[in-house]
Amino acid sequence: MPFAGQKIMLAGLLVMELPTKTVRLCDGGFLYWGGAKFESVDADFGAIEGLEPVLEGAGDEAPGGKLVFLPSSTAAAATLSRPDFQNSRVRFYLAEVNEATGAVIGTPELLFDGLLDKTDLKLSRGTRRLEVDFISTAERLFLINEGNVLSSRFHKSVWPGELGLDNATGLQVSVAWGVAGPPRGSITSAAGGGGGSGFGASLLRALELADAQ
Repeated sequence: MPFAGQKIMLAGLLVMELPTKTVRLCDGGFLYWGGAKFESVDADFGAIEGLEPVLEGAGDEAPGGKLVFLPSSTAAAATLSRPDFQNSRVRFYLAEVNEATGAVIGTPELLFDGLLDKTDLKLSRGTRRLEVDFISTAERLFLINEGNVLSSRFHKSVWPGELGLDNATGLQVSVAWGVAGPPRGSITSAAGGGGGSGFGASLLRALELADAQ
């Protein structure tokens, strides 16, 4: 008795939400999901050559992996390497597709939700490969705040339009927020008791004069 059920294929989907466009790619042919078209080749960034397995993080490392594009030109690779593309959202899905109709069955399973990290263009004779590293959104949990600078620029980033530090220039003592600062006074003396600078040095000089009398 022949099998009467529908034949199901599996398809991998990639969504990259860049500042200039949203790239939607699949691992072969094309299909539609959520009113959007997924193709195997992007007009700007080319096709996907391969995808390294996503590695689980341990300790102070977050999950991440690498995606390899075959861009149509070096200019296209440079576009994907723009600094403002870093930390763009990247998602990978596994979809079930009806072989007869090409329609996606149900909702694709989300396999990874992360961020673009860095790119590396590899050039050789007749080939051009763009390696794109991506990281998990959990990577942000490892960011360390080393302290905020007491400057006009940082002040405005917290309170836009507040001009209180615009004229705070030429200060003698630099103050940093969130980090240990140096002591504001010191006791110094020259070799042979010849005096020094600061409040401590003045006191030491007064004691030396008293002993001389």
